[in-house]
Amino acid sequence: MIIKFYGVRGSTAVPGPNTARYGGNTSCVHIELENGHDLILDAGTGIRLLGQKLAKKSTPANILLSHGHWDHIQGYPFFEPIYQPDRLINVYISVESGRKLLSTLFQQMDGTHFPVKAEDLPSIHVPRFKGIESELYESEGIELVKQALNHPGGGVAYKINENGVTCAYVTDNELDPPYATSTNYDQWVNYLHGVDVLIHDAQYTEDDMPHKHGWGHSLISQVRQLATDAEVGALVMFHHDPDRSDADLDEIQIENEKYLKSHRAPARSVCAAEGMSIHLSKPVLGGETRIDID
Repeated sequence: MIIKFYGVRGSTAVPGPNTARYGGNTSCVHIELENGHDLILDAGTGIRLLGQKLAKKSTPANILLSHGHWDHIQGYPFFEPIYQPDRLINVYISVESGRKLLSTLFQQMDGTHFPVKAEDLPSIHVPRFKGIESELYESEGIELVKQALNHPGGGVAYKINENGVTCAYVTDNELDPPYATSTNYDQWVNYLHGVDVLIHDAQYTEDDMPHKHGWGHSLISQVRQLATDAEVGALVMFHHDPDRSDADLDEIQIENEKYLKSHRAPARSVCAAEGMSIHLSKPVLGGETRIDID
Protein backbone atom coordinates (compact mmCIF):
# COMPACT_ATOMS: atom_id res chain seq x y z
CA MET A 1 0.00 0.00 0.00
CA ILE A 2 1.30 3.42 -1.01
CA ILE A 3 -0.27 6.53 0.53
CA LYS A 4 0.43 9.90 -1.08
CA PHE A 5 -0.77 13.34 0.03
CA TYR A 6 -2.07 15.82 -2.54
CA GLY A 7 -3.93 18.21 -0.22
CA VAL A 8 -3.40 18.54 3.53
CA ARG A 9 -5.02 21.86 4.43
CA GLY A 10 -8.36 22.42 6.15
CA SER A 11 -11.20 24.89 5.58
CA THR A 12 -9.78 26.80 2.61
CA ALA A 13 -6.86 26.64 0.22
CA VAL A 14 -3.96 28.90 1.20
CA PRO A 15 -1.28 29.20 -1.51
CA GLY A 16 1.69 31.44 -0.85
CA PRO A 17 5.20 31.66 0.56
CA ASN A 18 4.13 30.86 4.14
CA THR A 19 2.64 27.48 3.15
CA ALA A 20 4.94 26.43 0.29
CA ARG A 21 6.66 23.52 2.07
CA TYR A 22 3.68 21.78 3.66
CA GLY A 23 1.26 22.86 0.96
CA GLY A 24 -1.87 24.96 0.68
CA ASN A 25 -4.32 22.63 -1.11
CA THR A 26 -7.37 21.24 0.66
CA SER A 27 -7.96 17.59 1.51
CA CYS A 28 -7.05 14.85 -0.94
CA VAL A 29 -5.16 11.61 -0.24
CA HIS A 30 -4.39 8.87 -2.77
CA ILE A 31 -3.96 5.22 -1.81
CA GLU A 32 -2.50 2.87 -4.41
CA LEU A 33 -3.31 -0.73 -3.55
CA GLU A 34 -1.18 -3.76 -4.40
CA ASN A 35 -3.68 -4.84 -7.04
CA GLY A 36 -3.14 -1.54 -8.86
CA HIS A 37 -6.51 -0.03 -7.89
CA ASP A 38 -6.77 3.54 -6.67
CA LEU A 39 -8.63 4.91 -3.67
CA ILE A 40 -9.09 8.67 -3.49
CA LEU A 41 -9.94 10.07 -0.07
CA ASP A 42 -11.82 13.35 -0.54
CA ALA A 43 -11.88 15.75 -3.48
CA GLY A 44 -10.44 19.03 -2.21
CA THR A 45 -8.26 21.22 -4.41
CA GLY A 46 -5.43 18.69 -4.16
CA ILE A 47 -7.31 16.33 -6.46
CA ARG A 48 -6.37 18.45 -9.49
CA LEU A 49 -2.75 17.28 -9.56
CA LEU A 50 -3.75 13.73 -8.70
CA GLY A 51 -6.09 13.77 -11.69
CA GLN A 52 -3.19 14.51 -14.01
CA LYS A 53 -1.51 11.31 -12.81
CA LEU A 54 -4.61 9.11 -12.90
CA ALA A 55 -5.61 10.36 -16.37
CA LYS A 56 -2.85 8.08 -17.68
CA LYS A 57 -4.65 5.01 -16.31
CA SER A 58 -7.86 3.37 -17.50
CA THR A 59 -9.00 1.72 -14.27
CA PRO A 60 -12.04 3.07 -12.37
CA ALA A 61 -11.46 6.06 -10.10
CA ASN A 62 -12.91 5.30 -6.67
CA ILE A 63 -13.54 8.42 -4.58
CA LEU A 64 -14.46 8.04 -0.91
CA LEU A 65 -15.90 11.27 0.49
CA SER A 66 -15.65 11.82 4.23
CA HIS A 67 -18.40 14.45 4.07
CA GLY A 68 -19.67 17.22 1.82
CA HIS A 69 -18.14 20.39 3.22
CA TRP A 70 -16.78 22.72 0.58
CA ASP A 71 -13.07 22.15 1.23
CA HIS A 72 -13.55 18.41 0.59
CA ILE A 73 -15.36 18.64 -2.76
CA GLN A 74 -14.23 21.89 -4.40
CA GLY A 75 -11.47 20.31 -6.51
CA TYR A 76 -13.79 17.88 -8.27
CA PRO A 77 -14.49 20.05 -11.36
CA PHE A 78 -10.73 20.10 -12.00
CA PHE A 79 -10.24 16.30 -11.77
CA GLU A 80 -9.06 15.35 -15.26
CA PRO A 81 -10.48 11.79 -15.42
CA ILE A 82 -14.07 13.14 -15.34
CA TYR A 83 -13.42 14.59 -18.82
CA GLN A 84 -12.31 11.26 -20.30
CA PRO A 85 -14.95 9.52 -22.43
CA ASP A 86 -16.45 6.45 -20.73
CA ARG A 87 -14.04 6.64 -17.77
CA LEU A 88 -15.79 5.06 -14.77
CA ILE A 89 -15.93 7.31 -11.70
CA ASN A 90 -17.33 5.71 -8.52
CA VAL A 91 -18.19 8.27 -5.84
CA TYR A 92 -18.95 6.90 -2.37
CA ILE A 93 -20.52 8.65 0.61
CA SER A 94 -21.97 6.74 3.55
CA VAL A 95 -23.62 9.30 5.79
CA GLU A 96 -27.42 9.50 6.06
CA SER A 97 -27.48 12.68 3.98
CA GLY A 98 -25.32 11.09 1.29
CA ARG A 99 -27.64 11.78 -1.62
CA LYS A 100 -27.83 15.47 -0.72
CA LEU A 101 -24.05 15.69 -0.33
CA LEU A 102 -23.44 14.08 -3.70
CA SER A 103 -25.90 16.51 -5.24
CA THR A 104 -23.72 19.32 -3.89
CA LEU A 105 -20.65 17.72 -5.48
CA PHE A 106 -22.26 17.78 -8.92
CA GLN A 107 -24.29 20.98 -8.54
CA GLN A 108 -21.14 23.07 -8.30
CA MET A 109 -20.84 22.26 -12.02
CA ASP A 110 -24.08 23.96 -13.03
CA GLY A 111 -23.01 26.15 -15.93
CA THR A 112 -23.21 29.27 -13.76
CA HIS A 113 -20.60 28.63 -11.07
CA PHE A 114 -18.52 26.51 -13.46
CA PRO A 115 -18.55 26.56 -17.28
CA VAL A 116 -19.04 22.81 -17.74
CA LYS A 117 -22.27 21.17 -16.56
CA ALA A 118 -22.05 17.86 -14.73
CA GLU A 119 -24.58 16.27 -17.09
CA ASP A 120 -22.33 17.09 -20.05
CA LEU A 121 -19.30 15.20 -18.72
CA PRO A 122 -18.21 12.31 -20.98
CA SER A 123 -17.20 10.07 -18.07
CA ILE A 124 -19.56 7.59 -16.42
CA HIS A 125 -20.52 8.59 -12.88
CA VAL A 126 -21.89 6.01 -10.49
CA PRO A 127 -22.93 7.52 -7.13
CA ARG A 128 -22.95 4.99 -4.30
CA PHE A 129 -24.40 5.62 -0.88
CA LYS A 130 -23.74 2.53 1.24
CA GLY A 131 -22.34 -0.98 1.27
CA ILE A 132 -18.74 0.03 0.66
CA GLU A 133 -17.32 -2.93 2.57
CA SER A 134 -19.00 -5.57 0.42
CA GLU A 135 -19.36 -3.57 -2.77
CA LEU A 136 -15.86 -2.33 -3.44
CA TYR A 137 -13.05 -4.73 -2.63
CA GLU A 138 -14.11 -7.43 -0.19
CA SER A 139 -13.94 -10.09 -2.91
CA GLU A 140 -10.26 -9.24 -3.36
CA GLY A 141 -9.35 -9.46 0.31
CA ILE A 142 -9.41 -5.71 0.93
CA GLU A 143 -11.46 -4.56 3.90
CA LEU A 144 -12.96 -1.10 4.43
CA VAL A 145 -14.50 -0.31 7.80
CA LYS A 146 -16.42 2.91 8.45
CA GLN A 147 -16.90 4.94 11.63
CA ALA A 148 -19.08 8.00 12.23
CA LEU A 149 -17.23 11.30 12.68
CA ASN A 150 -18.02 13.93 15.29
CA HIS A 151 -18.55 16.84 12.91
CA PRO A 152 -21.34 19.34 12.19
CA GLY A 153 -23.46 17.78 9.44
CA GLY A 154 -21.98 14.33 9.98
CA GLY A 155 -19.27 12.43 8.17
CA VAL A 156 -17.45 9.12 8.03
CA ALA A 157 -13.95 7.82 8.74
CA TYR A 158 -12.42 4.98 6.72
CA LYS A 159 -10.09 2.18 7.80
CA ILE A 160 -8.47 0.29 4.93
CA ASN A 161 -6.87 -3.11 5.50
CA GLU A 162 -4.96 -4.80 2.68
CA ASN A 163 -2.91 -7.95 3.19
CA GLY A 164 -2.33 -7.17 6.86
CA VAL A 165 -1.36 -3.49 6.54
CA THR A 166 -3.82 -0.87 7.73
CA CYS A 167 -4.39 2.85 7.20
CA ALA A 168 -7.12 4.91 8.89
CA TYR A 169 -8.35 8.24 7.50
CA VAL A 170 -10.11 10.32 10.18
CA THR A 171 -10.44 13.90 9.08
CA ASP A 172 -12.82 16.60 10.37
CA ASN A 173 -13.31 14.82 13.68
CA GLU A 174 -13.81 16.50 17.05
CA LEU A 175 -12.65 14.20 19.83
CA ASP A 176 -14.25 16.24 22.63
CA PRO A 177 -17.26 18.05 21.15
CA PRO A 178 -19.79 20.11 23.10
CA TYR A 179 -22.61 18.37 21.19
CA ALA A 180 -23.73 14.72 21.32
CA THR A 181 -20.98 12.44 20.06
CA SER A 182 -21.44 10.00 17.20
CA THR A 183 -18.32 8.12 18.35
CA ASN A 184 -16.92 8.56 21.85
CA TYR A 185 -13.23 8.54 22.75
CA ASP A 186 -13.10 4.90 23.88
CA GLN A 187 -14.80 3.84 20.66
CA TRP A 188 -12.15 5.71 18.67
CA VAL A 189 -9.40 3.94 20.61
CA ASN A 190 -10.98 0.56 19.83
CA TYR A 191 -11.60 1.39 16.17
CA LEU A 192 -8.03 2.62 15.62
CA HIS A 193 -6.17 0.18 17.86
CA GLY A 194 -3.01 -1.08 16.22
CA VAL A 195 -3.43 0.55 12.81
CA ASP A 196 -0.14 1.05 11.00
CA VAL A 197 -0.88 4.62 9.90
CA LEU A 198 -3.42 7.00 11.41
CA ILE A 199 -4.22 10.13 9.38
CA HIS A 200 -6.18 12.36 11.75
CA ASP A 201 -7.57 15.87 11.83
CA ALA A 202 -5.28 18.06 13.97
CA GLN A 203 -6.45 21.53 13.05
CA TYR A 204 -6.50 23.36 16.37
CA THR A 205 -4.24 24.32 19.25
CA GLU A 206 -5.30 25.27 22.78
CA ASP A 207 -5.01 28.93 21.75
CA ASP A 208 -7.92 28.44 19.32
CA MET A 209 -10.23 27.58 22.20
CA PRO A 210 -12.87 28.10 23.41
CA HIS A 211 -13.88 30.19 20.39
CA LYS A 212 -13.72 27.23 17.96
CA HIS A 213 -15.01 24.53 20.29
CA GLY A 214 -17.82 22.80 18.43
CA TRP A 215 -16.51 23.59 14.95
CA GLY A 216 -15.75 19.91 14.31
CA HIS A 217 -11.97 19.61 14.63
CA SER A 218 -9.52 18.25 17.20
CA LEU A 219 -6.69 19.72 19.23
CA ILE A 220 -3.21 18.60 18.27
CA SER A 221 -2.60 17.48 21.86
CA GLN A 222 -5.76 15.34 21.80
CA VAL A 223 -4.67 13.60 18.63
CA ARG A 224 -1.26 12.75 20.08
CA GLN A 225 -2.99 11.19 23.07
CA LEU A 226 -5.39 9.21 20.88
CA ALA A 227 -2.53 7.80 18.80
CA THR A 228 -0.76 6.81 22.01
CA ASP A 229 -3.81 5.16 23.56
CA ALA A 230 -4.62 3.34 20.31
CA GLU A 231 -1.00 2.16 19.93
CA VAL A 232 -0.80 3.10 16.26
CA GLY A 233 2.36 2.60 14.24
CA ALA A 234 2.63 6.14 12.87
CA LEU A 235 0.55 9.28 13.32
CA VAL A 236 0.08 11.75 10.46
CA MET A 237 -1.40 15.08 11.56
CA PHE A 238 -3.72 16.33 8.84
CA HIS A 239 -6.16 19.12 7.88
CA HIS A 240 -3.86 21.93 9.01
CA ASP A 241 -5.52 25.21 9.89
CA PRO A 242 -5.28 27.78 7.06
CA ASP A 243 -3.53 30.17 9.45
CA ARG A 244 -0.87 27.59 10.35
CA SER A 245 2.34 28.55 8.51
CA ASP A 246 5.23 26.30 7.57
CA ALA A 247 7.15 27.69 10.54
CA ASP A 248 4.24 26.89 12.85
CA LEU A 249 4.09 23.31 11.58
CA ASP A 250 7.85 22.98 12.05
CA GLU A 251 7.33 23.89 15.71
CA ILE A 252 4.53 21.33 16.00
CA GLN A 253 6.84 18.71 14.54
CA ILE A 254 9.44 19.53 17.21
CA GLU A 255 6.72 19.17 19.86
CA ASN A 256 5.80 15.80 18.34
CA GLU A 257 9.36 14.54 18.70
CA LYS A 258 9.53 15.68 22.33
CA TYR A 259 6.24 13.96 23.03
CA LEU A 260 7.42 10.69 21.50
CA LYS A 261 10.48 10.70 23.73
CA SER A 262 8.51 11.26 26.93
CA HIS A 263 5.49 9.01 26.34
CA ARG A 264 4.69 5.49 25.30
CA ALA A 265 3.69 6.77 21.89
CA PRO A 266 3.61 5.85 18.19
CA ALA A 267 6.89 4.96 16.54
CA ARG A 268 6.76 8.28 14.70
CA SER A 269 4.56 11.31 14.18
CA VAL A 270 4.67 13.73 11.26
CA CYS A 271 2.74 16.69 9.96
CA ALA A 272 1.27 15.85 6.55
CA ALA A 273 2.83 17.64 3.60
CA GLU A 274 1.89 17.72 -0.06
CA GLY A 275 3.95 15.19 -1.99
CA MET A 276 4.73 13.08 1.08
CA SER A 277 4.47 9.32 0.47
CA ILE A 278 4.12 6.46 2.92
CA HIS A 279 4.92 2.90 1.85
CA LEU A 280 3.44 0.10 3.95
CA SER A 281 4.62 -3.48 3.56
CA LYS A 282 4.74 -6.70 5.52
CA PRO A 283 8.05 -8.58 5.79
CA VAL A 284 8.07 -11.82 3.82
CA LEU A 285 8.47 -13.87 6.98
CA GLY A 286 5.92 -11.89 8.97
CA GLY A 287 6.51 -9.50 11.85
CA GLU A 288 5.78 -5.81 12.18
CA THR A 289 4.72 -3.68 9.23
CA ARG A 290 7.48 -1.69 7.56
CA ILE A 291 6.59 2.00 7.38
CA ASP A 292 8.69 4.16 5.03
CA ILE A 293 7.91 7.87 4.91
CA ASP A 294 9.38 9.92 2.07
